[in-house]
Amino acid sequence: MGIYIYLTGKTCMYMHKVLRASINICGSNDRRKITQPKRLEKKTAIKPKHQANKKKEENFFFLFSFSKTKSLNFMATRLLRTNFIRRSYRLPAFSPVGPPTVTASTAVVPEILSFGQQAPEPPLHHPKPTEQSHDGLDLSDQARLFSSIPTSDLLRSTAVLHAAAIGPMVDLGTWVMSSKLMDASVTRGMVLGLVKSTFYDHFCAGEDADAAAERVRSVYEATGLKGMLVYGVEHADDAVSCDDNMQQFIRTIEAAKSLPTSHFSSVVVKITAICPISLLKRVSDLLRWEYKSPNFKLSWKLKSFPVFSDSSPLYHTNSEPEPLTEEEERELEAAHGRIQEICRKCQESNVPLLIDAEDTILQPAIDYMAYSSAIMFNADKDRPIVYNTIQAYLRDAGERLHLAVQNAEKENVPMGFKLVRGAYMSSEASLADSLGCKSPVHDTIQDTHSCYNDCMTFLMEKASNGSGFGVVLATHNADSGRLASRKASDLGIDKQNGKIEFAQLYGMSDALSFGLKRAGFNVSKYMPFGPVATAIPYLLRRAYENRGMMATGAHDRQLMRMELKRRLIAGIA
Repeated sequence: MGIYIYLTGKTCMYMHKVLRASINICGSNDRRKITQPKRLEKKTAIKPKHQANKKKEENFFFLFSFSKTKSLNFMATRLLRTNFIRRSYRLPAFSPVGPPTVTASTAVVPEILSFGQQAPEPPLHHPKPTEQSHDGLDLSDQARLFSSIPTSDLLRSTAVLHAAAIGPMVDLGTWVMSSKLMDASVTRGMVLGLVKSTFYDHFCAGEDADAAAERVRSVYEATGLKGMLVYGVEHADDAVSCDDNMQQFIRTIEAAKSLPTSHFSSVVVKITAICPISLLKRVSDLLRWEYKSPNFKLSWKLKSFPVFSDSSPLYHTNSEPEPLTEEEERELEAAHGRIQEICRKCQESNVPLLIDAEDTILQPAIDYMAYSSAIMFNADKDRPIVYNTIQAYLRDAGERLHLAVQNAEKENVPMGFKLVRGAYMSSEASLADSLGCKSPVHDTIQDTHSCYNDCMTFLMEKASNGSGFGVVLATHNADSGRLASRKASDLGIDKQNGKIEFAQLYGMSDALSFGLKRAGFNVSKYMPFGPVATAIPYLLRRAYENRGMMATGAHDRQLMRMELKRRLIAGIA
């Protein structure tokens, strides 16, 4: 426990040093008066009746005081709860149980990126050792779930996840990364060092493809979880950057190929990394106008599946766009060449390729490129090489999925789908509001859950009938995991045939990953890699866009604390 507090305290003191160093760098208008972090004693307060019987806690807070023209005190909220050490009950002493045996012949198939928000889990109870859900998915026995995780790793994971759940800490990180601190070599090195030793090491797999492949190997050997490799670059603005990123994706495929097939599931690519965003916007505008006006023809368009439905948002394009210039057509042809080269390499290496989703202003062009690539490289195959992503938080997700499946069946093209909830809620709502339009995102989180579960059921039924479909269920939601587990049993799906796979982000939702693995499913971790400076935008986006999910990840953190307490008691006894 002392190690846990020490690590967390060191992180905050390190951040304080970084902020202190900014005094000599920021201009006079940006100066901040920074006090030493203070430990605040808990104040006595009258608790609501429903909390009357709750045990007292000691909370650690760290206070940063900033002053500009007026004094502004900012509380970074609770960082660490230590009450689990002092609770009176004792957990049963379980014998360590390792991960299920995984054979070298296990078939594989793929993953994710955007994993939407999760409804809060109900309060944990303390089950008997033999208690297990009737669907075969047991997420309550923390001793078995975390049996393969060393105590030192469990301590670090708990500390990092606590920090990542604090909204003000995410805001502070965003401010630091966009401030003048990153312009000076001294403070830049301090910031990057802090990020690498904490969040980067927890959420990323390494600084290059070879290091990431070794991390995949070590994770599989320790836990039986597979890896999904992705070069962690957000986007490219010009042809040179796109070509460089394509080479990085090729190296990623080669690194995956070097691993035993049982260790990895897929490689993930972002179209925005190999095609300039400005061009994707132009192509999306033209595709929308073609959908609105069937007589409007696009001479450069390749064969693809439908990318719109009757409920798709079309407000991004209100007037007929200008046709692509000759230069833009050459750029689009080059972008097609990049994705086709990546697909060809995946086909030769038998490595599934997952194409990530973006926000709706770009998604039509991304769907178009994904489906045109699938038609080229999935045909005449028993199972797909190319997977597209469906975001269930969009109102039109179900309709577009059904249209794509119908066309794939009509063309006799095996198709792979990665199903996620989505991670662009804030930007989608802001854009729609600025245009005076209804948001393309479902009104409630429950509507998103319902859409996800309906799409999941539909895809599992397709994958179970021998039609060649592949499904990656990317979710951090335990209820969806339980539903999928029951559905697999009802359909008699072979959990190890590679047609259905679960996936979670590396460093998150480990309890669900281990539970699904113990239930017999193929489970992978989405493992981004790249230099620390390159990966920081990815880390900030993941933290910011998944803030709600991180906050409701209290279920995972509580299980981790329970397991730490169990090990502490077992060590003392």
